[in-house]
Amino acid sequence: MITIAQVVNRIIKKSPFIEEGLHDGILNVSALARKIKPEIESIIKKKVQSGAIVMAINRLSPSDYKRVNSGISDFLRSLGDVVVRSGLSDYTFSYSDKLTIKQTQLLQLLDQNKEIFCTFSQGVAERTIIISTSFKKEVERIFKEEHIISFRENLSSITIRLPKNNVEIPGIYYIILKHLAWDGINIVEMISTTNEFTIVVNDKDVDQTFSLLMRLKKGS
Repeated sequence: MITIAQVVNRIIKKSPFIEEGLHDGILNVSALARKIKPEIESIIKKKVQSGAIVMAINRLSPSDYKRVNSGISDFLRSLGDVVVRSGLSDYTFSYSDKLTIKQTQLLQLLDQNKEIFCTFSQGVAERTIIISTSFKKEVERIFKEEHIISFRENLSSITIRLPKNNVEIPGIYYIILKHLAWDGINIVEMISTTNEFTIVVNDKDVDQTFSLLMRLKKGS
C-alpha cells in the first residue's frame, strides 16, 4: 500500500520549482500541503489530514538538488563567449516537395554573403529559417510560393559557447530557462548544437537577457 510520504515524495520530485523552493526555504509548507492535498487523496483513495502532509514534506530526505545545483554553478562559471546578433527575422514554412530546393538556392546566395546570419530548424511538418533581416528581399523572393506559417522580425539572438562536458551535466538548460522565465523574458526560438546554445528573443528583451546570462556566468 502506498504511503502519504511516498506520494508526497513523488509529487515534489516531478516539480523542480517546488523542490528548489523547499530547499531554499522560500515556500510556505502549510500552503503547499493544502495545494497538493487533493492530488494525494486522489492517488491513495482516501481522506488525508493536512498535518500529515506537512509532516511528510518536512521529513523528505535531502534530494540530489543540492549536488546537482553545485555542479551547475561550476558549469555556469565555465561558460565561454556570449555572442549577440541583432536585426533578425524568423520564418516558418510548411513542408513541401520544393522546400529543400528553395533552401539550397538560399544557401548558394549565402555562400556569397558570409556576413549574413542564418540557421535552419526542421520539424516533422515545418521548417524554420532565422536570418538577418537585411536579406529579407532574397528570402521572400526565393520562398514566395511556399506557405508561411509564421513570420516575426525585430529579433536578436544570444549565443552561448558551452564547455565540451555540457552533455554530461543534467539541468543546464533548466537553470538558464528558469531564470529567463522568472525575469519575464519570452523566448521566441531556441537553437542548439553540441557546444553552442542560442536563444532568440525580441529586440526589446536582448539587453535584459544578456545581463541575466552574464550574471549567471559570474555566479551572482
